[in-house]
Amino acid sequence: MNIVIDGTGFLLVTYSEIPVSFRSILFLSFLFSIIAVITIIIFLRGQKKDPESQTLHSFVAIGLKFLLEMFLALVWFIVAKKTSLPSVLIFFVLYLTLTLFSVSIILKTLKSRSL
Repeated sequence: MNIVIDGTGFLLVTYSEIPVSFRSILFLSFLFSIIAVITIIIFLRGQKKDPESQTLHSFVAIGLKFLLEMFLALVWFIVAKKTSLPSVLIFFVLYLTLTLFSVSIILKTLKSRSL
């Protein structure tokens, strides 16, 4: 998944006039991928436990994802001062892409478990 995102980012930077560095795209996609993997690992680990623990693991996975992404947004926008329109757009496009990826895996797992 990350290879597709990075390849698309490379093509976007190379063939368009959007003033964002490829390094920023790589950095953000790497961090969002790590957050997505942590979320999925916690969720899938909880699926092997009893039903009460499954719910707790699901809430912890989603809550930790939310907190880590809020921290990343804080660092990206305030500490790194990446507040230009292209940087904000790249941040939210990558956020949306990898969040949809995580949610689709979680929903697919829950759907197959309930049958």
